[in-house]
Amino acid sequence: EPGLDPARAEELAGDVDVQPSLRLGGRVVDDALGHRAGAAHGLLEGAGAVEDPGLVGPGWRPVPAAGVVVAKGSEALADEGRLLAGELKIRYRGAVAARPGDVELALGGAGAAESYRLTTRDNRVRITGPDEAGVFYGTRTLKQSVRGTGAMPEGVVDDAPAKPQRGLNVDIARKFFSASWIEARLREMADLKLNQFGLHFSDDQGFRIESDTHPEIVSAQHLSKAEVRRILALAKTLHITVVPEIDSPGHLGAVLRAHPDLRLLNVQGVPRQGAIDISKPGSARLVDELLREYAGLFPGGWFHVGADEYQALTVSSPETSYPQLATAARQKYGPQARVQDLAEGWLDDRAAVVRDAGKTAKAWNDGFFRGGIVTADKDIEVEYWTGKEIGARPPAEYLSEGRKVVNLNDEYLYYVLGQPNDFVYPTGRRIYEQWTPRVLRGTTAVPARYDAQILGGRFAVWCDLAGSQTQAQVAAGIRMPLTATAQKLWDARKPTLTWEQFRTLAAQVR
Repeated sequence: EPGLDPARAEELAGDVDVQPSLRLGGRVVDDALGHRAGAAHGLLEGAGAVEDPGLVGPGWRPVPAAGVVVAKGSEALADEGRLLAGELKIRYRGAVAARPGDVELALGGAGAAESYRLTTRDNRVRITGPDEAGVFYGTRTLKQSVRGTGAMPEGVVDDAPAKPQRGLNVDIARKFFSASWIEARLREMADLKLNQFGLHFSDDQGFRIESDTHPEIVSAQHLSKAEVRRILALAKTLHITVVPEIDSPGHLGAVLRAHPDLRLLNVQGVPRQGAIDISKPGSARLVDELLREYAGLFPGGWFHVGADEYQALTVSSPETSYPQLATAARQKYGPQARVQDLAEGWLDDRAAVVRDAGKTAKAWNDGFFRGGIVTADKDIEVEYWTGKEIGARPPAEYLSEGRKVVNLNDEYLYYVLGQPNDFVYPTGRRIYEQWTPRVLRGTTAVPARYDAQILGGRFAVWCDLAGSQTQAQVAAGIRMPLTATAQKLWDARKPTLTWEQFRTLAAQVR
C-alpha cells in the first residue's frame, strides 16, 4: 500500500482484512479432546487457569436453541447480553433461568476490577465478574473462541488486566477522521479489551468538534456534537472512556487564527506558531471556556490539558525574548519567578478548571518542569511520551516524586504519518518482543518498584504529514501494533508465544 514502509508491509502481508480480536491474557485448562483450549480461542499469557479435573466434555457451541441470559440481580448486564447474542446469532432471553445450551452472565465474585471467570461445563457457559466491564471482557473471550473455532472448549478461564488504563490515542486535529472511522476503531478496541480512547481534536492545523461557545474557531471539517454523542454512546456500551484533549498553551494555532490578539509575540513582535500569550487575561478566559464546554460534553473521568512544547521555552532566554511573560511571572509568583513558572502555573490553573468539572487532568511529561518556584499539582497524571523536548526529564524523576504515569513512549507507540523527524512506523513485532509498560523512554525499563505508579499506556496516531495515508491505510497500519500493545498492557510478562504464533492467532479469530 502507498505510504507503508517495507517493514510494515511485510507485517501486514496477508493480514489486511483481519479484525484483531484476541482474548488477551488468561489461561485455560486442557479440554476433553486433549487440545490446549487456549489454542482455540486466545492467548496463553495471563492470569492463569483454575485447574479442575472434573471439567470434561464437548464444550459449547452456538446452536439455534441456545440463548444468552442474565442472572437474577444482574439485570445491569442486559446490554452486554444483547450485544453478545447478536454477535453469536442466538437469542437474548433476558433475566431468566439458564437452561442447557445457554450462556449466562452474572455479576459477583471478589476479583480485581475488570476481571472475569468464564466456566464452560455441561453444554453451558457462565461468565461472572465483580463489575460489568469484567463480564464484558469475558464475552469478548467467548466471541473470539467461537469466531476462531466455532466453539468454546470445556474449562475455566480466570482473567484480569495488568494495567487499568489501556488504549488508543488519535490525532483528528491535523487529519480529520470520520465518525464512522472512529466507531470502527472503538469496536476493534473493545475486542482487544482496551478501555481508553484519547481524542486530540485541537491543534495548529484544526479544531475538529462543533463549539457553542466559540464557533469561530471550528474547522470546516469537524465532528458535530451529535456525532460525538453517538461516538460516546457506543463507547459506553463497549466500556471505553473517551478522553478529550485541548492542548495549551502551545498547539493552539487553529484557535488563534480566530483570536490573533492572543498570539504570543516575541520582543521583535514576531508571533510563535501555535503559542498563546499566557500573560493576557483573555487567554485563560478563552481556553477555560473551551475546557468547561467540552467537559460538559464528555462524561468520562479524565480531561487532557496538554502543556507540551510551549514555544516560549524553546529559546535560549525566555525572559529576554518574552519580557511580557517574565513580568507576569514575577507579578504572580514573586521576584525570582521565571517564564517556566508562569507556564507551570498555567498548567495548574487549567487542571483546576477540569478538576472543578469532576475530571482528573492529564498532561504531557515535558510540561512538568524541575527547579522552579511553581511545581505541577501531584494529582495531574503524567503522560510520558518523550525525553527529547525542552522540559522533559527521565521517567524515574517523575516516579520518584510519587507521580502517576501513563506510557506513550514515542520509541514504540507513536505512529506518525509520513515518518517525519526520524520517526519510523512501529511494528507489532517490536512492541510484542521488546516493550512493556515499564519501558517509558527509549528501550530501557524503569525499576520494578515503580510498576504500581504506571497506570498503563496508549498507542498513539499522530498526523504530522496528514496526506501520507488515507483513513483506511491508517486503520490497516495500526492493526497489529495496536494488538501487540493491547497484549502487553493486559499481561506485561514475557510472552509464551512467538511473534509468528501470535500473528497467526490474530488471523484465526478474524
